[in-house]
Amino acid sequence: AVIMIVLVVGIFLTLVVQSVPSIKALGIKYLWGKTWNPVTNVYGAYPFLLGTLLTSFLALIISIPFSFAVAIYLGEYNSKGWLSNLLKNAVELIAAVPSVIYGFWALIVLVPIVRSLEIELGVVPYGIGIFSASLVLAIMIIPYAASLGREMIKIVPQSLKEGAYALGATRYEVIKNVILPYTKSGLFAGILLSLGRALGETMAVTMVIGNTSIIPNSIFAPGNTMASVIANEFTEADSSVYLSALIELGLVLFLVTVVINMVGKRIIKRFTSE
Repeated sequence: AVIMIVLVVGIFLTLVVQSVPSIKALGIKYLWGKTWNPVTNVYGAYPFLLGTLLTSFLALIISIPFSFAVAIYLGEYNSKGWLSNLLKNAVELIAAVPSVIYGFWALIVLVPIVRSLEIELGVVPYGIGIFSASLVLAIMIIPYAASLGREMIKIVPQSLKEGAYALGATRYEVIKNVILPYTKSGLFAGILLSLGRALGETMAVTMVIGNTSIIPNSIFAPGNTMASVIANEFTEADSSVYLSALIELGLVLFLVTVVINMVGKRIIKRFTSE
């Protein structure tokens, strides 16, 4: 535990030190600056902060029903047998696939589907953009909440379920009134784990988000996340302020992740104490 704390503090201090030139040159307005133009040395993180939060939370909203459905099915409806084992292995395999493979798959399969949907809805048919990136992220983060949720559902005491069945409850009522309330802190922890994974995802998002520094005006518009900007531009940084501004983006991403985790843990504690 001590080693992990030292490591986290070390990463934070390294990011702060390397961000000093950017902090001195740009100040606090860096956070809400809406323009990112390395040619004129104007750097604003707001479009990327917005893009990161949009893709991550949209992916989370899309993934939650599927994660919970998988967790409930494998934890309660079909916890044993060849089909259950096959599905468990499939879920674990989804988590193990490299993100660049998801990016290729999204470009070839998902982007044309999203483009067709955009034509039907009457919006500009980019195909790539915030929505496409969110769909890929949703698929990538399903295993985290699903696996933790399945394990939590499996440890619900059998006596609680049997008591509910003895009182005449249906399986749906047992899940709704016994299993979900008993496992709510664990299910929320799974959601938090998924969100943490979504916030930091780089390669798959970079390949399908559109990579534009303009503030997205809808979920179908191209955008950028903090991680994708760093991945795209880090090797091109030709001035100390430009390089430092990219490192400061990493610092902002680090702080956003820490804050969301702290808030999530407080909510989990409140769930647990109820």
